[in-house]
Amino acid sequence: MQQRKKVQAKVSCEECFFRKNLLCALSCDEPCSTFRPDHPDGLRPPTQLRFVFRQERRRQAAWAFPSAMEQAALHAQTPIPA
Repeated sequence: MQQRKKVQAKVSCEECFFRKNLLCALSCDEPCSTFRPDHPDGLRPPTQLRFVFRQERRRQAAWAFPSAMEQAALHAQTPIPA
């Protein structure tokens, strides 16, 4: 199968929201990192990825502290060093 590349139109400063509204303070001819496309609704934030919760993988912790009863039994079996 032939893979198609997504062709994105090249952006220019003339299409920037800041340049169109005379808010650009830079004098470069190429789009900068603050480029935002001019839109009739005004300045819109860039789209962000959606946050998706993962399914819980395990119900029990891999390691846990021993219970009070288990600790008492453990300490009762070990002799006190002299």
